Amino acid sequence: MKPAKILIIDDEPVICKGCRLALLDQNHIIESCMSGQEGMDLLQKKDYDLVLLDIKLPDMDGMEILKAIHKVKQDCLVIIMTGYSTVQNAVEAMKWGAFDYLSKPFTDEELILVVQRAIEKKRLVEENLFLRKQLHSQSRFPDIIGESPHILHIFEQIEKVAPTDSTVLLCGESGTGKELFASAIHARSQRAHHQFIAVDCSTLSPTLLESELFGHVRGAFTGAVRDKEGIFDMASGGTLFMDDVTNLSMEIQGKLLRVLETGEFKPVGASHFHKTDARIIAATNRDLKVMVEEGRFREDLYYRLSVFPIFIPPLRERKEDIPKLAYYFLKLFCRKTGKRIEGFTDEALESLIHYDWPGNVRQLKNVVERLVIMADDTKLDLLHLLDQLQSKRFWKGHPIPETLKELKAAKKHLLEETFGQIQKAFLIKALRASNGNITRAAKRVGMQRPNFCALLKKHGISPEQIKNEMENQ
Repeated sequence: MKPAKILIIDDEPVICKGCRLALLDQNHIIESCMSGQEGMDLLQKKDYDLVLLDIKLPDMDGMEILKAIHKVKQDCLVIIMTGYSTVQNAVEAMKWGAFDYLSKPFTDEELILVVQRAIEKKRLVEENLFLRKQLHSQSRFPDIIGESPHILHIFEQIEKVAPTDSTVLLCGESGTGKELFASAIHARSQRAHHQFIAVDCSTLSPTLLESELFGHVRGAFTGAVRDKEGIFDMASGGTLFMDDVTNLSMEIQGKLLRVLETGEFKPVGASHFHKTDARIIAATNRDLKVMVEEGRFREDLYYRLSVFPIFIPPLRERKEDIPKLAYYFLKLFCRKTGKRIEGFTDEALESLIHYDWPGNVRQLKNVVERLVIMADDTKLDLLHLLDQLQSKRFWKGHPIPETLKELKAAKKHLLEETFGQIQKAFLIKALRASNGNITRAAKRVGMQRPNFCALLKKHGISPEQIKNEMENQ
């Protein structure tokens, strides 16, 4: 994580020194001062990511400094430090935009944790704002959205293997976009001016697939009234992408092996061989090694296909790419539907990032499309999103508990993930219905004001931020 610029404003030397030492260990850039006026002067001259602010200063009221920061430096987050921790102080600070507060005395661990949360929140907000203005940047791979280390490594692999004629095996879960990566390899190869043909090996029966791949001659079988050119003929000189290659029958596997070894194949019913110069890129969402061990896939074909294997990671392993993908699809479907939607709220974007996406990029694309179709507002918020992502998603991929301890852990996980998101949406909806007024919002939903405030703090929700979002819509 990029180091943050942090300003500490506190009149106690031991607090300034302690915070400085703890945060320097996290590689942050730290400045400190011991008066409110000095702090205000520094804030006018320099930009900071975060301010640690004592609520009681000798020359100024810390709350006045907080209000000033909120008015002129809205991108700067503030964490209040107070030895006079009361619900009223905390609520007042949150009302004026404080991210959180720390009660003195606090430990280094408490300080580091709340600072990390604040910085992560700031980075998310900044990226969200940036993506609203510039939905995606052009890159050397314009059709593939992503800048995570996983994707950048794949780009490097593609750059190296594309100019060659080597066979490539793309491995990854369903919905990760393997055909896009295959197309990118073709586009950067010396075959780019020839055809790129994709065939899904799981959509046809073995008999039909054999005819599609290798062609057939007239009279080869009932209905073969004329000679038919096969895909290997059509793809000669270009690239043939074979998706779900594990669905090939053992007979077709043997014929594919011959193509890879000699470039020769025989159309169904023919008496002579044809030659092809097609480059093959295969793809699978299953473990070919396991299938070889089980005798369901030829070992010699496996080694022929996996000359240059590339693993396409699931979306949950490259969460940093989710915002760019979400905005890319948002732009795509706004253009198709003619709607004008600015983007996602910070809460909605955060929820998208933390979701596991069992259906990967394809699922994200479908969810954004439905959100655009259903949306009536200029921004997509958490309430829209929860309608699309049901609680059944949280169970997928988790093993069934075997002990009482595991059962309790699973219950806790489901409550935190599912109920936590619903609770957050509930609070936001109440605040919006009350124009950001905490008292009216709490009364509206039938809660005591202190309890409502405690939930706001738990979820890091700022009433002022909600009010500003409503004003900007």
